[in-house]
Amino acid sequence: MTTESKHLIRFQDCDPFNHLNNSKYLDYFLCAREDHLSADFGFEVFDYAKKTARSWVVGQNQIAYLSPALLMENVTIQTTLLEWNTYDILVEMQMWNNDKSKCKAILWTKFIHFDFKTQKKAEHDTYLDSLFANKVHSLPQKITFEERLKEIIL
Repeated sequence: MTTESKHLIRFQDCDPFNHLNNSKYLDYFLCAREDHLSADFGFEVFDYAKKTARSWVVGQNQIAYLSPALLMENVTIQTTLLEWNTYDILVEMQMWNNDKSKCKAILWTKFIHFDFKTQKKAEHDTYLDSLFANKVHSLPQKITFEERLKEIIL
């Protein structure tokens, strides 16, 4: 399942060229994903963490900057759960211009499910499995990030 939302590129997040600062792409993507989990799945990340002392932490990011996001531009951010594993997930996030005709950036983030009490990775519990395991939008075949980029931008 792919979810999406609109976002306005803000002044404080831009460089002197009025481009979204490279590090801010991650902020926009992660905030959008948190919003998608709440709006589309009824899942509140921080409530879950407070109740269980577990959440996901970023284990790895792969990002490609394809076209600048500009000051005061409306962009569309899409997020998709590509993999659901015992201890981790892979989420693909794409930023597009407002009408989704030009891709601005693509991010793959591997999130590790983490127990804050033990300070170790933790298995997904049955609640998370029931909520998300059937929402995986697997790619037709196992491919690399670079191969996925080619698919999207062609």
